[in-house]
Amino acid sequence: MEVFNLYGQEWEDEGGPEGFHRRMTRVGARLDAEKLGATLYEVSPGERIWPYHYEYGNEEWLVVVSGTPTLRTAEGERELQAGDVVCFLEGPGGAHQVINRAHTAARVLMLSTKVTPSVVVYPDSDKIALWTGNPDDRLVAKRDSSVGYWEGEAAS
Repeated sequence: MEVFNLYGQEWEDEGGPEGFHRRMTRVGARLDAEKLGATLYEVSPGERIWPYHYEYGNEEWLVVVSGTPTLRTAEGERELQAGDVVCFLEGPGGAHQVINRAHTAARVLMLSTKVTPSVVVYPDSDKIALWTGNPDDRLVAKRDSSVGYWEGEAAS
C-alpha cells in the first residue's frame, strides 16, 4: 500500500501559462487508484489553477489543504480556508475555478471520479473539450466551430 503526504514537496509538474502557473502532483496515480482521481495543486499568489469550467461525466471535490484560495462559481466568488470541502456536480451548476488572491501560496486537493469519456465546457473562452482517454482522440474546440452531423459523410 502506497502512502502520500499532502504536506510534502513531491511535485511532478510546474507549469501553465502566465496567470495559470501552479505546481501539481497526481496523487491518485501515485497511489495506484483506479476509480478515483486525486491531484494536489499548489498555486502562488495571483495565479489560477485552471480556467473556469464545468464537466459532464465526472463529479469533482475540492479540499483546501492550506492557504485561503478564492473559489469562483456561478454564484460568485468566496474565500475558502484550510479544511473547507466543496463538491462540484456535473453540468453548469458545478462550474468552478480556484484563484489565489492571498499573499501566500495555497494548496488544494482535487478529487474526481475517473469516467472516460468526459466533456469539459469552458464558458469564459467558449470552448468545449472531449477527453476520451486516448490522446489521438481528444479534442478542444471553440463552440462556433461545430459542423453538422452529416457533414463530410458520403453514401458510397
